[in-house]
Amino acid sequence: MRAETEALVEDIKRSVGLLRRHLDFDASNARLAELNALAEDPSLWNDPQRASKVMQERTALEDQLNAIGRIQQDLDDNVGLIELGEAEQDQSVVTEAEQALQALKAEAARRELEALLSGEADANDTFLEVHAGAGGTESQDWASMLMRMFVRWAEQHKYKVEYLEESPGEEAGLKSATVKISGRNAYGWLKSENGVHRLVRISPFDSNARRHTSFASVNVYPVIDDRIQIDIDESQVRVDTMRASGAGGQHVNKTESAIRLTHIPTNIVVYCQNDRSQHRNRAQAWDMLRARLYERELKIREEKAAAENAAKTDIGWGHQIRSYVLQPYQMVKDLRTGVSTSDTAGVLNGDLDPFMAAALAQKAFGGGPESVEDVD
Repeated sequence: MRAETEALVEDIKRSVGLLRRHLDFDASNARLAELNALAEDPSLWNDPQRASKVMQERTALEDQLNAIGRIQQDLDDNVGLIELGEAEQDQSVVTEAEQALQALKAEAARRELEALLSGEADANDTFLEVHAGAGGTESQDWASMLMRMFVRWAEQHKYKVEYLEESPGEEAGLKSATVKISGRNAYGWLKSENGVHRLVRISPFDSNARRHTSFASVNVYPVIDDRIQIDIDESQVRVDTMRASGAGGQHVNKTESAIRLTHIPTNIVVYCQNDRSQHRNRAQAWDMLRARLYERELKIREEKAAAENAAKTDIGWGHQIRSYVLQPYQMVKDLRTGVSTSDTAGVLNGDLDPFMAAALAQKAFGGGPESVEDVD
């Protein structure tokens, strides 16, 4: 076996070992047995909410434990194929097995990172907002590109996307938009995208073909469930009803059903217009407000250790978390982790996993590049 292949096998074995420790393999198997017993108890279904939580936990835990066993089995099978191919001098078998090991390494690394998503709300669905910065049409078009990027990422990971609000720009793009992304660990993965995103390109709206810099901010906050209690004094919330705006169709409507809630003590504003029913929009808006207040509390806790929220103080220079340069060269660079790629088209089509994984690993293990230079 080649030295490179031996190193690859050792990497996968290391990831499997870390996965077992992160999950506390024996304790997780014991918990799965408890959940299976609960699921077989007919009385569980007398409480649909509790039953739903039990089934979700069981499915997630079963998936994690089965993945460890499957990765280990696939590793053994492919090592065996390599040994067989080398013995029979069949290079095609060896090459195919080595390619399978490369894919297995990527999966093991991702599973290893997912095991670190142990925050109180990491496993939850998430709300994601995009707001255009100063700059009119340029920034509004960039906000639209960002929202498309996140929707593509969500679709690639089989997450459900629901549009809650869209405020179109005067000429093109979006002033703001909010979506709900549903799926296990949606918040855990997307929370690293909080902050200001910077675009450098030749403007399609500039007749002189000059290079422009645009900014847009992304806010991510978890959908909270009955495990997390958030109490709101309704007397401190201003409720406004208005006509929905936007392009219509499946995302928004043009009836007097849009709801805006303003939490006066914090000046947090949420807006929902996705449904033709004012009642349903109102309920969704209250869920969004509770989620925003919970996310605010999480940030306050984190800021006691590090000023992580500084990136959201202004949508402009000096506060961006990532730069997307399309001219005069092609480069996307994360300014926190130093991860970069020249595949700008891939990133804008949703290939965000390397950036999210690096941000998660940096938060979990610390470290990162000693110096991160901006790109221009």
